[in-house]
This record gives sequence, C-alpha cells and structure tokens, in this order.
Amino acid sequence: MTEQRLAGGLGFGAVRVGDEVRRPVQPWTANAHAVLRHLEDAGFDGAPRARGFDEQGRERLTFLPGETLGETWPWPAWLRTDEALRQVGAWLRRLHDATATFRPAADAVWFTGRAWEPGLLMAHLDASPWNAVWADGELVGFVDWDTVSPSRREDDLAFSALTWVPLLTAELAGNAGFDEATDRHRRFHLLLDAYGYDGDRIAIRDAIAGRVERNVAVIRQMAAGGEPTSQGMLPWAAFLERSGAEVAGLPDEFWRP
Repeated sequence: MTEQRLAGGLGFGAVRVGDEVRRPVQPWTANAHAVLRHLEDAGFDGAPRARGFDEQGRERLTFLPGETLGETWPWPAWLRTDEALRQVGAWLRRLHDATATFRPAADAVWFTGRAWEPGLLMAHLDASPWNAVWADGELVGFVDWDTVSPSRREDDLAFSALTWVPLLTAELAGNAGFDEATDRHRRFHLLLDAYGYDGDRIAIRDAIAGRVERNVAVIRQMAAGGEPTSQGMLPWAAFLERSGAEVAGLPDEFWRP
C-alpha cells in the first residue's frame, strides 16, 4: 500500500498508510499504546486508536481525519475563537478524568521519565494547536501521543494555556493573529472555566515556568549533542524562554478570575 509522508512532526518520520499512521517506535511507545487502549475501552473518542506494530516494527495508529494547523501563519480566524478554546478545555478535562483510573506497569517508561504515583493521571503534555485535528469547526482530537506521561492536571493545562491563550511573546502571538495582549486574561480564564478547574490558578503560572524551563533545557542539551531536529528548534527554545519570563512577570491579579 502506498505511503504518504505526513507534514509536520519535526522530521519524526510519520507516514499515512490507508486509514493508519505509521511512526518509528520509541522506548515509551508500548506504554503510550496502553494509555490509548485504556481510552478506547473508556469510550474516549478524542484520540487515535493503537493498532500494534507493522512488519517494519513501526507503531500503527488510526488516522484522525480533519484539518490541522500545520505551518499556517497567522492561524485561521476560526481557530482563534472562544468556542475553539472552550473545546480544548473540555477535551483536556475529559482526557484527565478518563485516565485518572489508568494504572501503568511498575517498570513503565515514559517520555518525561516521571514514574506514576498515586494522585497522578496520564496527561498528553503537548495538546497544542499544532497537534489538534478539526472538522467543521469541531475538535476531533489530538495526535502525537509520544509525550503522554504521568502528570498533574496543572502540567497539561500549563502548556495548553501557553500555546492556546496564547501566553507566548507578543511577537509570536501577533504572528498567530492575536493583536490584543489585554485579552489574554479573559481567554486564560475561559480555558480554565471550560475545563472546570477549581484550584488556585496561580498554580498554572508555576507549572508554565517549570514546563518552559524543562523544554528549553532538553532542546539545548540535545542540540549541543548534534541532534538535528533539536538544532532546528533552537529559535523556538529562545521564544519559549522569553515567553516564560513574561509569564513569570504577570501580576497575581492576572491568575485570578
């Protein structure tokens, strides 16, 4: 069957074969599949289905049909709407509630290296605009589950808030089509309201700072080791670092509804 190379993915080798996606296996792939099978058993319809491995040893996932952002700048107007933001928040809540009962094997390996412990759930951790699939204005789900790992709810909400509100630098937000920085407060709380978050929202600020610090460190470490994809991401790491500094400087009032 003909293979069609999929756009995006930062060169990780994803191809479409019929109604499936095939991708190279990583040390955590089998455990990510266990999460996806748990979601399938729970009736969660916002994720691809794990279908094992092909004759080349690649993972097999069902293809989510729809429209993706890709490298479109600015973002389409419909992707910047309040309704799109509400759907993202609601999707995250459904995911977290569905994975709160997942219990991985004691020796399970995850992308983040964090072991599961009581009180954690399984988070996507990269539910960003670039991994979302849409059809007729409705969120179909998110792809790229390599990053799924044991986590707190706040850590997943942090990266989605950073990229969807967005809380990125004014330059990046402007390139995406967001001209009013003053609207960030309203959109941030709209996202958390759609999720139904009832904790102290300053915790999201702290989670964003931690996530940015970890992402930047990993990208730079791998780039220094000669990894070409990470070397290409160095400008993104710089943007992330500046975004994290701006988020850290927001007053406490920003994080309160």
